[in-house]
Amino acid sequence: MLHLRLITPPGTTDEVVRLIEKTVGTAHLVVLPGAARNPAGDVVLCDVAREAGDELLTSLRRLGLEETGSIAVETIDLSLSRRADKAEEEAPGEGVDAVLWQGLADATHEESTLSVTYLAFITLATMIAACGVVLDNAVLIVGAMAVGPEFGPLAGLSTALVQRHPRLALRSLTALLVGFAAAMAVTVGFTVLMDALGLFHRWQLDGKRPNTAFVYAPDAFSFIVAVLAGIAGTLSLTSAKSGALVGVAISVTTVPAAANAAVALAYGDTAQTIGSADQLLLNLLGIVLAGTLTLLTQKRLWARQREGTARTSRTEG
Repeated sequence: MLHLRLITPPGTTDEVVRLIEKTVGTAHLVVLPGAARNPAGDVVLCDVAREAGDELLTSLRRLGLEETGSIAVETIDLSLSRRADKAEEEAPGEGVDAVLWQGLADATHEESTLSVTYLAFITLATMIAACGVVLDNAVLIVGAMAVGPEFGPLAGLSTALVQRHPRLALRSLTALLVGFAAAMAVTVGFTVLMDALGLFHRWQLDGKRPNTAFVYAPDAFSFIVAVLAGIAGTLSLTSAKSGALVGVAISVTTVPAAANAAVALAYGDTAQTIGSADQLLLNLLGIVLAGTLTLLTQKRLWARQREGTARTSRTEG
């Protein structure tokens, strides 16, 4: 269930209440006249089944409530109420399958912003991966994959393409390009420093690396894994199952490929630099393509679900 807290101008409160009452899957409607001070207005509280949440939020935005008042949404972790159980039964579909498009847009907006924290994480992840490729240490590679924050901008780019949101697409693309460029530039300097200290050696990069050679040798499986990871990551975001993102992060070789490219560039190894860059681009393309197609599929399925529910309601009426 989702909990909605609305601030409505007095003139629109009745319309908002009617909208909530006619939305299948709502419960616990509370109206507090004149309770809001900034902005001034009434406070309307209600709970709604997750699978009906996007439809209600879309209707509230059409009323212009986000401009004249306020819409706040929270996830209810526990609700002990027969009325809430009934609301979830009445709402079409399953809550875990529902997509809150506004929530997804907000989440990907935050994750795809080029911030100091984002740059720090992607740079640290690339430096950790650099140690992993030089030492041929799979544990360090997996750790770097888990630290890397690049799935946020990738998800943001997919969401922007589906929602036709050019500003979000540009922001996400900027975060990806600038983030990886900055991380690789710092890692090149890090490699030079480690070599000067005698901790990195050229022969380690050129020698046999059975655990990490895959990061600069892209093949068909690289793209297949990227596509599967993109689907899994998108589903984890839309279903609010964020724990699955850790598994997604350690499934694709974006950060390790960037790290290997940076180390190879520092040593002037053109072949590994190009191979790693190909691996990186292949993974990025696979994730964005899979994420976009997954969101488009979910959008179409829910549109059909709503159409079927509407036809059923008209028939019963």
